[in-house]
This record gives sequence, C-alpha cells and structure tokens, in this order.
Amino acid sequence: MSRIDNVKAELAKEPKKWLITGVAGFIGSNLLEALLELDQPVVGMDNFITGYAHNLEDVKRTVGPERWDKFAFIQGDIRNPEDCRRGCSGVDYILHQAALGSVPRSIDDPITTNMCNVDGFLQMLVAGMEARVKRFVFASSSSVYGDSEKLPKVEEETGSVLSPYAASKLVNEIYAGVFSRVYDFNWIGLRYFNVFGKRQDPNGAYAAVIPRWIDALINKKTPVINGDGGTSRDFCYVKDVIQANILAALSNGPEALDKVYNIACGDRTTLNQLLGLIKNSLCSHMPEAGGIDPEYGPFRKGDVRHSLADISRAKELLGYTPLYSVARGMEEFIQWRVRAMK
Repeated sequence: MSRIDNVKAELAKEPKKWLITGVAGFIGSNLLEALLELDQPVVGMDNFITGYAHNLEDVKRTVGPERWDKFAFIQGDIRNPEDCRRGCSGVDYILHQAALGSVPRSIDDPITTNMCNVDGFLQMLVAGMEARVKRFVFASSSSVYGDSEKLPKVEEETGSVLSPYAASKLVNEIYAGVFSRVYDFNWIGLRYFNVFGKRQDPNGAYAAVIPRWIDALINKKTPVINGDGGTSRDFCYVKDVIQANILAALSNGPEALDKVYNIACGDRTTLNQLLGLIKNSLCSHMPEAGGIDPEYGPFRKGDVRHSLADISRAKELLGYTPLYSVARGMEEFIQWRVRAMK
C-alpha cells in the first residue's frame, strides 16, 4: 500500500476533526469533498470573496446527505480574530487555503492582498496555536521562487520575488518558521505549482488559464496565450494537492515538520503543449474544438518564463507520489466540466 492509502486507512479507524479555510474555493471545496468521503468531521470557513456557495452545493450533491451532516460551515473572515478562534475550536488539523490569489490581482491591489494573505495568515497562526491544534498545513506558492532561473526548483534555493502575491506567500513561510522556533508550533507549508481541476473558476479578469481556455473552446471562442506559447509550467492536478495536504497533516516523523515542500507533477508543459492537451481531451466531446487556433498576446507582467519542481523532498519525507499526469488530470477535469454543462 502507498503512504496515502495507509493514512486513509488510519483515518477510517480513528477520524480527526479538520478546519479548512477558504472551503468554498477551488482547492478548499475539493479538500472538503475528499475528507467527507473519508467520513471525517470538517469545519469550513469562507467569506465568499473568491469562493462560491455553488461549490459547497456541488460537494453536498456529490457526498450525499449523511456525509454532508459531518460538515459545519462558518461564514467568516481570516482577518477577524474571533472568526479564526471559532473555526479552530476543538480542531485537530488546520488546512489553511484561504488567500487572495493571482499575481496580476496583487499587482493591481497590493494592500488588499497583504491584508488577506499576511494579516489573515497571522491571525490563523495565532488562533491555531491558542487552540493547540496538532498541525497547521498551509498553501504556499511556487511564486516564491521569483526570478531564480534554476531548474528544477529546490525548496532551499529561491530568488527575488516578482509580485506582491509572491511576497505575501514568502512572508507566510517566514512567519511559520518564527512560530515553530518561538512557540514550538508545528506546521508544514505546501508550495503549489499551477494547480488545476474541477470547480476551478473560468470567469473574471484573474481566472486561471486552464478553465479559461476550456470554456473558450466549449463556447467556440479563440483562446488567448500570453507570450509565444513557449512559457512552461509544472501543472498539478488537484487530487494530488489533496493527497499532499492529508499526508502533511498526518506525517509522523519530526524530520518532516516545520518545512516547505514543492507539490507538483514533476514535469514541465509549455502553454502550446497545454492547449494541445485540452483540445485533444475536448475533441471526444466536441470535435470542432480541434479546429480552433489560439491568439497570441503580450507576456504577462510578473510572470516567470519557466517553472519545474523538484519533488524529491515531498516524496522522501511525506510519502507523496503524484498519481496524475497532466494528460490524465486533464481528461478527468474535462469530463467533469462537460457533465456540469448538462
């Protein structure tokens, strides 16, 4: 059995109580679904700035009424200390996903990004420490590697950050380190690399590229590629992110604690290749998608040219092994998206 299979078996025997911040968001709602399917009691908190009630409704339909009864929702804000304390009360593990995402959004509005991602993060750290939770697992970002040109990206070798969003995530890691040294508070940070999957928002100015392109092709519109299409990323399917969060929360060895980990597929895909994968997956549902060519626009401010993760630390210390290639994840995502249209 793999490490994640063993952990799931442990949870089946002895359920734990979990708090997910940002529970109505893309990753948060997928974490909620996975934990409820494992019959875990879950508290979720969201202020609906970037999360959606319809994501929670979708989870409810998926898991059924009996498992849904194990979920308690708090409409609250991580910038409010009272909401944070209420969410952490009686909880074993915190999976902190709440943040104001997007590099371009942070460049447009750095103050709000800092308030949510730094002030809110600190409020959650304090509340988790006061509640004596067993582990604080939080979402960091590959953006902390900044202008470092080294490939693959290794956790200890970062460059100068290129956006307020990246700066906020780096500050999260610094604060977590302080809390382990000063307060003996255990944490694990997960540097996500370009996560994609179901319930990812295709709309708005700051929508992620994969759902935006899928919706463009479904609606017979031209997908827009920023730059020449040679920009590459390490795209990671959301179910592997779920695996990483659960493994991080239940990791036993002291050597695994108080560290950051790259969470990715461990492979590089260019934007041109990515669009090809999307078109190939869509063609079985709507063949006309194959004939829609992209439009190329300017490079996006604050973006790095290439990104690829070294995931050996996560493999060694957490037992993390990616279960999904980009192609396999894309097939599953598009099947879900097509079903959701009906």
